[in-house]
Amino acid sequence: MTEVDPCLLKILVCPVTKGPLEYNRKAQELISQSAGLAYPIRNGIPIMLVDEARSLEAPSVSPSEPAKKPYKAKP
Repeated sequence: MTEVDPCLLKILVCPVTKGPLEYNRKAQELISQSAGLAYPIRNGIPIMLVDEARSLEAPSVSPSEPAKKPYKAKP
């Protein structure tokens, strides 16, 4: 696992909110609580693209609730 330069972590901000980021070493992510996004770190390089970020929102379906099937139009 490649470490991120500590100096880089001090100057990086969330590209959406311009707020602070939390470094999750185990998951290799930079977390923006204000945007609800986790930006991946690959080979020691933070990928600060919204399209590459993971949402921190919990799934809308609870584990005990069956998933709804997508709507299919009848022919």
